[in-house]
Amino acid sequence: MTRTNLQLARRRVVSVCLAAGALVPFVFLAPAARAGDTAAPSPSGGKATTYNVEIRNFAFEPKEITVPAGARIVWVNRDEEPHLVVSVGGAFKPSQALDTNDSFATVLAKPGTYQYYCGIHPMMVGRIVVR
Repeated sequence: MTRTNLQLARRRVVSVCLAAGALVPFVFLAPAARAGDTAAPSPSGGKATTYNVEIRNFAFEPKEITVPAGARIVWVNRDEEPHLVVSVGGAFKPSQALDTNDSFATVLAKPGTYQYYCGIHPMMVGRIVVR
């Protein structure tokens, strides 16, 4: 099976499981962040600054970021397994199943604290603080 076919097969399995309600998301709150756990912005070429969060080894890196209001957050899956980015309380639209090197982005306009987790692996949690 080619890599592309394998990725499509994984997405189908995840989609079917989610549609059937086989995966029940559990919410675990992230512990307080350590000093220095903020992401460096990367140039986006637009008005909003882009901040990157990588999904690696079944964890969000960094686990917590602090960004200005209007920042664009981009998650990139570096694992071989699919992941879903889901906001606690529905503060932003959930991602589709992200396969290896797939990405998902959202813009956070309002100040506040946004908790999120992986809808497939709920032990994976993260937090975004918008100032």
